[in-house]
Amino acid sequence: MMINLTINGIPVQAEEGMTILEAARANNIHIPNLCYMKGIHEQGVCRICVVEIDGYKNLQASCITKVREGMNIKTNSARVQKVRKMLYELLVSNHPDDCLQCSRNQSCELQELGETLGVTDRRLYGKRTEVEPDISPSITRDPSKCILCRRCVTVCNQIQDVGAINVQNRGFDTIVSPAMQLPLNSTACAMCGQCTVVCPTGALTETDGIAKVQRALADPSKYVIVQTAPAVRAALGECFDLPVGTPVTGKMVTALRMLGFDDVFDTNFAADLTILEEGTEFLHRVTDALNGGKAVLPMITSCSPGWIKHIEHTYHTELDHLSTCKSPHMMLGALTKSFYAKKINKDPKDIFTVSIMPCTAKKYEIQRPEMNANGYPDVDAVLTTRELGKMIKSYGVDFVNLPDSDFDSPLGLSTGAADIFGVTGGVMEAALRTVYELVTGRELPFENLHVTPIKGLDQIKTASILIEDTLPEYKHLEGVTVNVAVTSGLQGANKLMDEVKAGKSPYHFIEVMGCPGGCISGGGQPRTDCEDFRVKRTNALYSEDERKVLRKSHENPDLIKLYEEYLGEIGGEISHHLLHTEYTKRGLYNELV
Repeated sequence: MMINLTINGIPVQAEEGMTILEAARANNIHIPNLCYMKGIHEQGVCRICVVEIDGYKNLQASCITKVREGMNIKTNSARVQKVRKMLYELLVSNHPDDCLQCSRNQSCELQELGETLGVTDRRLYGKRTEVEPDISPSITRDPSKCILCRRCVTVCNQIQDVGAINVQNRGFDTIVSPAMQLPLNSTACAMCGQCTVVCPTGALTETDGIAKVQRALADPSKYVIVQTAPAVRAALGECFDLPVGTPVTGKMVTALRMLGFDDVFDTNFAADLTILEEGTEFLHRVTDALNGGKAVLPMITSCSPGWIKHIEHTYHTELDHLSTCKSPHMMLGALTKSFYAKKINKDPKDIFTVSIMPCTAKKYEIQRPEMNANGYPDVDAVLTTRELGKMIKSYGVDFVNLPDSDFDSPLGLSTGAADIFGVTGGVMEAALRTVYELVTGRELPFENLHVTPIKGLDQIKTASILIEDTLPEYKHLEGVTVNVAVTSGLQGANKLMDEVKAGKSPYHFIEVMGCPGGCISGGGQPRTDCEDFRVKRTNALYSEDERKVLRKSHENPDLIKLYEEYLGEIGGEISHHLLHTEYTKRGLYNELV
């Protein structure tokens, strides 16, 4: 049903149930706002979006006020302008004056809002928060820059269902922090970084990794290798104003060479490797279960370090369900300091490996003590997509006009199955493409190899696949129906894990990604106001998959060669040493259980 109303003297229509802010946007009328995020945070906290409505004594927050028939609304009256400016001046009255040093300079929503409102000087000075920044491996929290918009609280508590941060105290003493103002690294924070994506200022950012990488690039004794995750190529272009969802794989490789990296490898190669190791592990578990063994099912993917930290804290009695495989970038890091070091006659201590990731939790992951298969860290530094974009700009590289380049060999070739690791359902689909074909000798019976039931952005997706007409060595799987589930975001993971913990899970294999939508919306990806950015980035990775001739991980010729020349048997002794890991039982506040 459509409602008639007037905005700024112009008759417009809006759908019943819309807020004034939504109705204005639908009619191309801009109302300044700050704390509002559609579908995530709609609480009217900051009041910047206030409007004047005939018949109302007070100004109303347009983000929470519903439209009504006949409403006459003024979005930019003298009264509204005066109040908005005053609200803004109060917000910044105790805010630091260090914009030039802030990592969000020129990408700060508070800064942009001041320009929009025409605030050119500072009249009010309040008491500033005297708290030292809380620097964890993944996230840096600077309370002095917090404007109490509560976006991060909503994301952490209602979207991710983690609850690592919340509003503490009341009145002028209000602060957003972990309980008892503990450091983030002392809590059950998953380090997913979703809070850094929604924070409008520099109060929550990824912990800087650029300086460490630049030191390594300037050190002549270091051989510096870089690898890039699949989701990065679907979002990096946004840092240079390219349309959301523009794949920039070739330009990215060229840019990385211009930054001075000695080799540019692809995490996708290790994604293919993960499928062979994880798929084989799954087949072993199912076979053991059918033979009455002690196999633990469902098996759960282990590619997302945010998810791994979360299950270690919240479901630490269920760790045996996790695949023992390291995440792909840790696998490739281990290979650079073993297989590749030997190949180029380098001492592993002289190799410095950098991962470009969509994920802030990867910064935490590389510091885990078990991630050092060769006596050195598997990966030395992690840069987020945002950090890479910043670094490319600082080097004066004209990214948009760069020619395309190919990844280096022998750790740069990948199949289409690896590209979709960046989307929710992608790891599961890649695994099913290989496992089904290994067992039956036939391609997965879905159109264009896409397992339709587990595509899309629903929180939990499921599928069942009947195994028929197997190859002779897999006759024991004849007639077995494999039930799989896929979730992204830790709220969905909690729902599936509650079933697992209760012994009521009907699934054999579960994929969990820590961030809603998967890695394409990881905590280190570019911030965007595009409402369907997840769809566009997802489509970009599916297009990368579909343009390739090789689309199943077991078809990767360089991967086959790696097993023949170095690793030996899939899941064998060398593979277990380099590519597999173990997990740690943690309590609510990071203590060991």
